[in-house]
Amino acid sequence: MPGSTDAVKGLHSAINDLVVRALQDYTGRGAMRARTVLGADTVMVLLEDTLTRGERTLLQHGRTDEVLALRRTFQEVMGGELRTGVEALTGRRVVAFMSANHVEPDLAAEIFVLGDSLAEADGPDEPSSGPPEQVG
Repeated sequence: MPGSTDAVKGLHSAINDLVVRALQDYTGRGAMRARTVLGADTVMVLLEDTLTRGERTLLQHGRTDEVLALRRTFQEVMGGELRTGVEALTGRRVVAFMSANHVEPDLAAEIFVLGDSLAEADGPDEPSSGPPEQVG
């Protein structure tokens, strides 16, 4: 993770924006509040007040399981975009992505477990310095 305070604040903000924008693009509504927590090998984004008007209506009629199932489906569909975005922002491979939702209070968590740096995971970009391989 970046070392300077400004760089860390910038990373928090960029990850918040990524997750809130994806949520809005997929569900039609973003979060009213988002907070990113960075650990040595984890990124957790806590989202507050994310439920759509339709989801709130379903909850008023006792359809909690359906709302949570719908949210799981959205998070599965968004997962690839979120993983790619977090990898680009952190420079590290996302080895696991998990999501959880709670309806009262209205909270969601997006959790990313980070692995090696993308440069290390992809291997060297330059050819080896040894002699060229003989063919035939």
